[in-house]
Amino acid sequence: MILGALLDLGVPREVFEQAFDRVGVGRERLQISRVLKHGLAAVNVTISVDGGAAALRGTDHAHGHDHAHGHDHDHDHGHVHGHVHGIGPGPVVGHVHGIEGGHDHHPYRDIVARVRGAGLEPDVLGRALDIFDRVARAEAHLHGTTVDQVAFHEVGAIDSIADIVGAAAGLAYLAPGAVSASPIAMGHGQVRTAHGVLPVPSPAALEILRAAGGATCDGGIARELCTPTGAAIAAHAVSTWTAMPPLQPVAVGYGAGDADLPDRPNVLRLVLGRPGTTADPAADETIYRIESNVDDMSPEMCENAADLLVAAGAVDVWWTPIAMKKSRPALLLQALAPAAALDAVARAILIETTSIGVRFDRVARRVLERRQHWVETRFGPLPLKLASLDGRVVNAAPEYEACRAAARASGAPLKEVFAAAVAAWERDPERG
Repeated sequence: MILGALLDLGVPREVFEQAFDRVGVGRERLQISRVLKHGLAAVNVTISVDGGAAALRGTDHAHGHDHAHGHDHDHDHGHVHGHVHGIGPGPVVGHVHGIEGGHDHHPYRDIVARVRGAGLEPDVLGRALDIFDRVARAEAHLHGTTVDQVAFHEVGAIDSIADIVGAAAGLAYLAPGAVSASPIAMGHGQVRTAHGVLPVPSPAALEILRAAGGATCDGGIARELCTPTGAAIAAHAVSTWTAMPPLQPVAVGYGAGDADLPDRPNVLRLVLGRPGTTADPAADETIYRIESNVDDMSPEMCENAADLLVAAGAVDVWWTPIAMKKSRPALLLQALAPAAALDAVARAILIETTSIGVRFDRVARRVLERRQHWVETRFGPLPLKLASLDGRVVNAAPEYEACRAAARASGAPLKEVFAAAVAAWERDPERG
């Protein structure tokens, strides 16, 4: 569904074919058609696994790299944002089909080695590894083991590798400045997996979104609506979990799922657009400040409350030590949220803290234009958040979670990974 929506959005087919060839999936496995889902036209993508559990073929990467952005297109990467949501409500993500009934075991380290050796562009490689890492960390957490000991069932299959690498290639091609998503419909009931019958939402999909601070909803259907693969791709791409922000739509893409749902089109919709209605990326915008004084809650609960405020749509959350009446030590909880998330954030404060009231006011803020940029380091590709003013990068900050994952994987101190990312940016031609 994600690949179909990206294709319908305007990502050239060649972007996926090049990525498939390099990772050993093979472009001939990509099958594309247009279908109707409850009267809505969408692009249907399937990955052929004819011939049974044929091994991913070896690749020779001695050749030069064809850059994924080598295609002519008119996207202004510095101003493009994306939004993703399904029909009724949230993304409806199709099932992942494994090879040989999903019983192949693919160790995480083998998948990482294959992807790293595929000759992918740094941006594509970094995104793909991040998505795989999110699934691996969720599986390790659920099974009480380490990431290195994780062996995948469904995610190791050819079509799922294609899903993740293809999504990484499509996102790298678009290079959106930010991605928002409405709450993801998870479904309910039960699903049969390699581990037996499990509840829906599946434990892995739920853990991936929990770790990412994602937002979910039921979706109103007794079936699995979001797989771990879909959850990991969304968790990687989405920076804000909220209703669609003000956008000037540039393109809209619909990706079809395999199932025919009884009451809605089984599609994923991607909207590509420029934020707001102004061409000035640093223009003032209106946002709400929501706050509450808390003097009777254990500090142990603060982290959980802050995470849930972010999941409810807050763009920033912080705690400040204060003194209340009778000089009682207390905490001031404050959050910033767009108007669409005001009610959800206020409710989260009232539910997740001991506060009995909140106050809020409307404030103006000015923000720099932000986008993600990948650099190649001795720890692998790492993402940085670039902030620009008048077209000039004025801040470049390594992404913490990606650096922490690289530090854990390499055994190096986190500060060395941060330093390597900054040094790579200093040498990057885009820095100028």
